[in-house]
Amino acid sequence: MKRQVYLDYSATTPVKDEVLQAMLPYFTQNFGNPSSLYTIGQESKQALEEARELVAALIGASPREIFFTSSGTEADNWAVIEAAESRAKKGRHIITTKIEHHALLHSCEYLEKRGFAVTYLDTDGEGFVDPALLERSLTDETTLVSIMFVNNEIGTIQPIEALARIAKERGALFHTDAVQAPGNVPIDVRALGVDLLSVSAHKIYGPKGVGALYIRKGVSLPNHIHGGGQENKKRAGTENLTGIIGFGKAAELSARDLDAHIERLTKLRNYFLERIRENIPDIRVNGSLARRLPGNLNITFQYIEGEALLLLLDLDGIAVSTGSACSSASLTPSHVLTALGVPVEMIHGSLRFTVGDFTTKDDIDYTVDCLVKNVEKLRNISSVSKEKGWLKNGNAV
Repeated sequence: MKRQVYLDYSATTPVKDEVLQAMLPYFTQNFGNPSSLYTIGQESKQALEEARELVAALIGASPREIFFTSSGTEADNWAVIEAAESRAKKGRHIITTKIEHHALLHSCEYLEKRGFAVTYLDTDGEGFVDPALLERSLTDETTLVSIMFVNNEIGTIQPIEALARIAKERGALFHTDAVQAPGNVPIDVRALGVDLLSVSAHKIYGPKGVGALYIRKGVSLPNHIHGGGQENKKRAGTENLTGIIGFGKAAELSARDLDAHIERLTKLRNYFLERIRENIPDIRVNGSLARRLPGNLNITFQYIEGEALLLLLDLDGIAVSTGSACSSASLTPSHVLTALGVPVEMIHGSLRFTVGDFTTKDDIDYTVDCLVKNVEKLRNISSVSKEKGWLKNGNAV
């Protein structure tokens, strides 16, 4: 049987056994509709609210500020579109960045078609937004600023507290797509000063198909889905009870293990990078190493195509990504690396590796061995590498 090594935890995580065990009774035994008044329905309602408390605790919120959704994408759409449209009389200007997830960028494109003006902020070469640039970009018409907490491709952690403070001083709401952040960095929505924050269960070893939007108390946001009175009358539709139970358990485990998780993944990632640097010349690390998601490495292997390397690694049983999992099938150069100023030919040689709780040091060693073999193979047949003077052993002339 071929060895399997999974190194794409930013795309999705496996459901932990404790999470699965918490969910199972709600498929068959405790299956009541949380909106029903009889006992099994109210038992489901109580379990749902307990899960809400656990998700709220993970980010320092009140349970009444947590609204469950089908995904982080839905939460982003709800936050940006409804916040902008409900404040259109005050102003029709939105600020975001060029390196956001497509859930956010496409929401902004939708709003542009409806007459809103959107400013897309540049970042520096490591993917950071300059707070001074945000301050200069704000106008009296700006009603919403949305800047992601952690970039899904390069792992850059933005100075959210400083950015939110600048936006709030000018009267704009501040939203952050924090899908990659919970369980990987500490979050306290009160200290951060954000108004809206999106999260997702399947990034923290919970199930797919459930996310949440934090809406700060006092912030008015229109209903997202109309129908029944679920989610405090904000989002209609029978709740994904089993998914929410799993989300709550995953949030509980993430909060409990946060410090140990960060320490372990940081050491493992640094070991991974050290071994790559020792064995493969002409690489580039994309993004910051100082303020970065613990398990993230985005690396350019010069003179080769990243898609070809990804497929060769897949043949070795190793799963990695060329960028965002939501757009990895596209041959369009990564908009994130483009915004960082990475040349197109180097973008196409880039892969994202993300380690997680089930990654071992032996997995890393095996992956580096396969990388050495496959990078050399691709460079030996690459016209670009030959122009650069590459020899068969991978050392430049």
